[in-house]
Amino acid sequence: MRIAEPTRFRSRSVYLVLILLLLIGTGIYAGYQVKFDQDARIRATALTMGDPDLGRRLAKRYGCAGCHNIPGVPGAQGMVGPSLQGFAARVYIGGVATNSPDTLIQWIENPRSIDPKTAMPVTGISRAEARHVAAYLYTLQ
Repeated sequence: MRIAEPTRFRSRSVYLVLILLLLIGTGIYAGYQVKFDQDARIRATALTMGDPDLGRRLAKRYGCAGCHNIPGVPGAQGMVGPSLQGFAARVYIGGVATNSPDTLIQWIENPRSIDPKTAMPVTGISRAEARHVAAYLYTLQ
């Protein structure tokens, strides 16, 4: 019986150490994600001079969510247009134009000015509002 006691103690110690390491790892990962998200927001704001939070709300208001799957926008599960997950890393907008802030803002405001055959509608969004939506899209890593 005395042999079983140290083994049980050792097993509990190993489990406690593993749980502690898991908690530390989770905390480090969460901290990294927060920093990564903050950096993305700062970069997106600098690129577009827009407000990503306002852009997220405008994307819903102007119906973007009806066609696109947009992370962070409640109800944005559209299947007509492409998912906007990871938009910041994309090379092209609509498969036809280089992904740059000015081009993206123009695309959001009037996509047919860039590609007359695009299925994306002109929604009536203003250039100023398009700037905010662009800022939000550039936070989607």
